[in-house]
Amino acid sequence: MNNSVFSLDGKTILVTGASSGIGQATAIACSKAGAKVILLGRNLDRLNETLASCEGNGHSVIQYDLNNLEDLAETFNDIPELDGVVHNAGVNTKYLVKNLSKEKLDHIFHTNYYAPVLMTQLFLKKKKLKKNASLVFISSISTSFAAVSNSAYASSKGALNSFMRCLAMEIAPRGMRANVIQPGMIETPILNAYAMAEELDRFKNSSPLGHPGEPNDIAYGCVYLLSEASKFVTGSIITIDGGITLR
Repeated sequence: MNNSVFSLDGKTILVTGASSGIGQATAIACSKAGAKVILLGRNLDRLNETLASCEGNGHSVIQYDLNNLEDLAETFNDIPELDGVVHNAGVNTKYLVKNLSKEKLDHIFHTNYYAPVLMTQLFLKKKKLKKNASLVFISSISTSFAAVSNSAYASSKGALNSFMRCLAMEIAPRGMRANVIQPGMIETPILNAYAMAEELDRFKNSSPLGHPGEPNDIAYGCVYLLSEASKFVTGSIITIDGGITLR
């Protein structure tokens, strides 16, 4: 038994986007802190790789594409009551404003905003969240750190920030908490997918700490917000970015 206030012993935590990057690191970190983790993602093989890296027993996987929100109630009907949720799944397809369309906006908002909002609504309605549950939403420094071709993504994350703050007010009487983490540049597979090597080099040169972050830098922040160490923290937007937004 881990008596640390940062322990997640006895807690059941759901992590979306758990097949890679920040979600994978968060799921593993939660397991090391003592939690039973439910891993959600689209790719079953990668989910099972994450599962194999988790410590302890009782973990499980749910293969589900958050672009399909019609089956939310059925998918989560049998999950146990949750002590915490980390809404990490997201997409960041870059478009110049002149090239935006409703279809492109729908694709980004579907995963980045509608999915965490509607999942939260479902969990509250179906009483899937325990008293004192902690909800963590992974946002982005892009909400205030503007970049060309990032308007759709930044807008979806800005909407998520606003949703979290109102949610925190609504669920506070139940002892539940909601917070956002805004990562900066984190070295994950998504950087390779978007061919961001040149942009990453610029961040390395301009970041006060001189390097991008690692997935565990965000995962440890999630463990803090899920644990009793943060029992008086709600409605907060916590930036973990190596100081890049100081400039």
